Amino acid sequence: MEQNFCQSCGMPLTEEHFGSNADGSANSEYCTYCYKDGAYTSDVTMDEMIEHCVQYLDEFNKDSDTKFTKEEAIAQMKQFFPNLKRWKS
Repeated sequence: MEQNFCQSCGMPLTEEHFGSNADGSANSEYCTYCYKDGAYTSDVTMDEMIEHCVQYLDEFNKDSDTKFTKEEAIAQMKQFFPNLKRWKS
């Protein structure tokens, strides 16, 4: 099964973390932290989102085979995020 990622923060998505549309239905493109009731939960730039996400690096590293430094993680996100729906220009 293909892994889906939040199209705002890049978090791996499972049904329990789906965001919600305005009508209350599940939104499978965004996580509940980024998208709720049919709208983004915060008005941020892509760089601000990256700074927010890097705060969770220790949690990511503990569950991952590859351990990233803060600088490596930011560099990876700066490559990955422009491909996400929210940040595509």
